[in-house]
Amino acid sequence: MGVGEMPSERGPVSTARRAPAFDPELSAVLAAMGAEVREPLTPEGLAARQERDAAARPLPTVRELQAGGRFEVEELRAPGDGDGSEVRLVSARPAGATGQLPLLYYMHGGGMIMGNAWSVLPRLLSEWALPLQLAVVSVEYRLAPKTRYPGPVEDCYAGLTWVAEHAAGLGLDADRIIIGGKSAGGGLAAALALLTRDRGGPVPLGQLLLSPMLDDRNDTFSSHQMAGHDTWDRTSNATAWQALLGDRYGAADLPPYAAPARATDLSGLPPAYVEVGSAETFRDEAVAYANAIWQAGGAAELHVWPGAFHGFDTLAPRAVLSREALDTRSRWLRRIVAR
Repeated sequence: MGVGEMPSERGPVSTARRAPAFDPELSAVLAAMGAEVREPLTPEGLAARQERDAAARPLPTVRELQAGGRFEVEELRAPGDGDGSEVRLVSARPAGATGQLPLLYYMHGGGMIMGNAWSVLPRLLSEWALPLQLAVVSVEYRLAPKTRYPGPVEDCYAGLTWVAEHAAGLGLDADRIIIGGKSAGGGLAAALALLTRDRGGPVPLGQLLLSPMLDDRNDTFSSHQMAGHDTWDRTSNATAWQALLGDRYGAADLPPYAAPARATDLSGLPPAYVEVGSAETFRDEAVAYANAIWQAGGAAELHVWPGAFHGFDTLAPRAVLSREALDTRSRWLRRIVAR
């Protein structure tokens, strides 16, 4: 099979349909950035892309994250999944905040092949930690293909259980933990909600799933419709899933902890906030996941932003649609934290 191809029980999907137009303001930003931002990621180019990403996202120091004393930041180490490894965590909270704070336990994006726990913190702290008076723990899970499934999700689970067990000493409220992430991090958050439910682990207060990467089968209508258009298209998506799953890529018995869209039981999960763009590859799998939660009797709030491509708010943070999305997420977080 070539990149972007997988065995499918659903048959071929027509690619003749026209792709949704991007929001004009977002489209202008994308055009100004040039064609490179939409260059598909292939297995042959993966190593070079990872090197470029690491160079483009140097790790901010603890002092830089403290932002002139506005935040208290420390790096933590949690035991891994029993193989002697450790999980690195970056913990941050508004300076001077007292008592046990609610926690956003966050997984970064990057297709599970790129990104790091440090570079996402400045936005998380300014947008949520300070105005909502909550703490953030960002997880440095191991990346594929060096570490394949189940390594990344097990890192996230090990970190979550350790943080919950040590919450009092960390000044955190173990009963008010929201798990969340964007893109690959959103998929890991969804997988973590399933894993902790099935293992009887810490019970999250909610799950924040931003453009989540959920379905390894890569065969939804939107994945075909947005091929060659989205900033993360089905070629890039297949490359990432292959890197994560290795020989298990395309397996019929793949566990839902690897790809949450494979789950057949979405009951008993924490309330979910699910967000996706109408003009992105992950649109249909995100909508289907929210619908499956409703069908299982659960709670999900779904937002489909018109004309938004994958990562729109990262590439165009000042756009009207990006600001509206941030406001909507913040309102959901405020409601969940207040419970």
